[in-house]
Amino acid sequence: MSVGHADLDPEADGLILASRERVARRGLADRDRSATALLAGGFIVAAATMAVAFDSARTPSLLVLVGLAASYVFALRIEFEIGTGSAIPTQLVLVPMLFLLPVGAVPLVVAACLVCGYLLDARDGIHMDRVLLRLVNAWHAFGPALVLGLAGEAAPSWDDAWLYAVAVAAQWSFDFAACATRDRLGLGISPRSQIKYWKSVLQVDAALAPVGLLVAFAAVSMQWAFLLPLPLLALLGVFAQERKARIDHALELSSAYRGTALLLGDVVEADDAYTGSHSHDVVDLVLDVCDELGVDGRSRRDAEFAALLHDVGKIRIPDEIINKPGKLNDEERAIIETHTVIGEELLKKVGGLLGDVGTIVRSCHERWDGGGYPDGLAGEDIPLVARIVCACDAFSAMTTTRSYRAARPVEDALEELQRCAATQFDARVVDALVAVAQRG
Repeated sequence: MSVGHADLDPEADGLILASRERVARRGLADRDRSATALLAGGFIVAAATMAVAFDSARTPSLLVLVGLAASYVFALRIEFEIGTGSAIPTQLVLVPMLFLLPVGAVPLVVAACLVCGYLLDARDGIHMDRVLLRLVNAWHAFGPALVLGLAGEAAPSWDDAWLYAVAVAAQWSFDFAACATRDRLGLGISPRSQIKYWKSVLQVDAALAPVGLLVAFAAVSMQWAFLLPLPLLALLGVFAQERKARIDHALELSSAYRGTALLLGDVVEADDAYTGSHSHDVVDLVLDVCDELGVDGRSRRDAEFAALLHDVGKIRIPDEIINKPGKLNDEERAIIETHTVIGEELLKKVGGLLGDVGTIVRSCHERWDGGGYPDGLAGEDIPLVARIVCACDAFSAMTTTRSYRAARPVEDALEELQRCAATQFDARVVDALVAVAQRG
């Protein structure tokens, strides 16, 4: 399965890459270990209390218990990476468990399955941190078991569809609460940043829960019916491997684009020391302004590349014009103003993501009032990223010493930007830049 540059989400890819790096480490960081131990201990207490508190008339055979546990462990091996976590199709086994086993014991059974799954894959030795992490992951089984246990452990019935919806909601709530708490306390990741990825997890659970419920209906009269989802799990395993390959490709492609951008930036710097160092200074400022404005991950990535490469077209401009110690005449100014179009052409030849960035590079010298170049765009017709780069480029240029003038004080440069807001620059971008500069 292939992936296009438009599919790359730098925020999601970054979270997945960080998650993979954490998984590859044998132990957890001290802060993460403390948060994980706290949540794991809380689960053990809560699950043990539930197992004792809920009476049950269900007496499944040992074979059924082992079969359900083995099916659950099999489902755990099918992992769709999303953000800092994973969507795993355990719903196909968890739902029948809730109707075939004593409901109060289900969270402990799930925890045992999670630990068993880890032990089967622990090729480099057993690490207690990882065992505790599996117990944190078992919180998802506590929610539906609590709901169905409080409802009286009744046999499955379509009349109780509303109850099952509440159980799924409880599963998602406990799962999200446990993982978000661990990410916040142990990793410093905001729960809000995780919500959009957890929506995908919720969609998987919501889609598979009805299938699991149908299996539970069948298993009430024929217990071994819980094995019916195994072929579907095998098929999902194939899809999971394809998704992993797609993510691997996306991460490699993203790294290649970044490497190409840095290489081109180095070419610019080698060709003209001022232009190269100036571009690197603009990058940091642009990213800070993007954060101040709250732009999305893709736009932030495009802004980083555009800031780095906004002057790349100057490598085709004669050195005597680029390095002229005084002001340019009209003819020289006309030549140098072609660098945005040249930059776009160069990046279009690279193609992919950098080809898209070339369109932004072309617009980095447009003005809010339409008096810029090369296309005379105005207002919102200028890409937001280009407006950000334009303002940051001007600020950096004013506060940097050139061959024909000294650097201006920061306060003077900010006053100049504010004076030109809504004429040369986007006023909203100027406000964000001023806020960033005054903090720094």
